[in-house]
This record gives sequence, structure tokens and C-alpha cells, in this order.
Amino acid sequence: MTRRQLLKAAAAAAAAWRLAPWPVRAPAAFAQVPPGDPSITPTLEAFSDTLIPGAKRSPLDRAIAGADTGAGAVQAGAIDLMNFPPAGVAPALPGFAAALNARATAYAADHGILLDPTVPPLVSLGFADRTALLVELLDEMTGDEQLAYFALAALVFLAYHTAGHLPTAEAVRDGHPGLAAIGFPAPDADGLWRFPAFSYRRALATKHARTTGKGSPP
Repeated sequence: MTRRQLLKAAAAAAAAWRLAPWPVRAPAAFAQVPPGDPSITPTLEAFSDTLIPGAKRSPLDRAIAGADTGAGAVQAGAIDLMNFPPAGVAPALPGFAAALNARATAYAADHGILLDPTVPPLVSLGFADRTALLVELLDEMTGDEQLAYFALAALVFLAYHTAGHLPTAEAVRDGHPGLAAIGFPAPDADGLWRFPAFSYRRALATKHARTTGKGSPP
């Protein structure tokens, strides 16, 4: 699977979720870790950073691999969106973290990699190995478990490309890195978007006489 194919699949899932949010469930094959376990957040950060890499937050940052110099998924709020109440995903996050770390442990054993016991297994992997593992999970695996990982990946892309957990006007004004990267336009001073210039440089149709002030038909 190419990066473009992954983006298309995740974007399609993200679009479907925005229209009708579905309950994202962790893979059932793995036991869950306690909800307050400190390994959950860094594990999910490592997963998110592998999909959309960013710069380390400090020299001691282990969750973010530092594969890029800009702001990535973690800085864009991927974990915030996963915990966003309307997303309905938070109860499944311990299970996802457990599943990812179990997969990372198996990957390390298969490739003769000695994991650092002071950090979660996925965090211990280098960026190239994290990437290879996610290729296995998102491309080579099949069935419900793969769909679960795709759903989690969709939330990462949703956080970066739409700031779905934030008011859009606020996110743009605060310099949300994903919206800035795609060149999302800033709103007017009142927080609304207006487009005085036609994108095709001409009007393609006349406005219906009964169109309301907000642009909606009667």
C-alpha cells in the first residue's frame, strides 16, 4: 500500500466518521491495560507520529521519533481527538495501546530487536521499524483487527487535516499545524467564511430569489 492509498483510505474513513461517528473498538485479541496506565498516551503518540511525523518536543522525547522538522500529528492534537467525548473512542484507547504494544513486542522478537524496558514497546522501536510494523497492520493484515487500526489511523488524519476536536475558526487563528499545512483560509473577523471572489472567476449560476441570508434555500 502506498502513502497515497493509505491517505485515501483514512480520509474516506474520516469523512464517514464526521457524517456519522461510529464506536471505534480496539482489537479484541488483546487484553486491555488499566485506563490510567502511563503507557497509553506515549504508545498512541508513537502510532500517530509514525503516520504523520513531527519534530521532537524536547531532546528527551521518546514517543515522537523526530523524523520531520515540522509539527506532526501529535502537535496537531491527535491524542486530544482520540479523547474527544463526541468521538466515543476514549474507552477503547487502553485496548489499542495494549494491542499496539503486543504487536511491537512480537515484531521486535521476529527481528532480533532488544526493546528498552523503560518505555512502551512501540515507543522503543526506531522510526523505520515503527513504519514497517504499521505497514503490516494497515496493509498486510486482514479482517476486523485491520479495520480497527484503520479507524484509529483515520482519527489521526482527521485531527491533522481538519482539527475536528476544535472550533475551526479558533484552530485556524491559533495556527493549527495541519490546517496551516493545507492552506486552510482564515475566517473573517466575526468567525465566518465568506468568499467574495468566484473560484472560476465568474458566476456559474444566478442566486435563487428565495435564498436566505445564510445562503440556504427555503
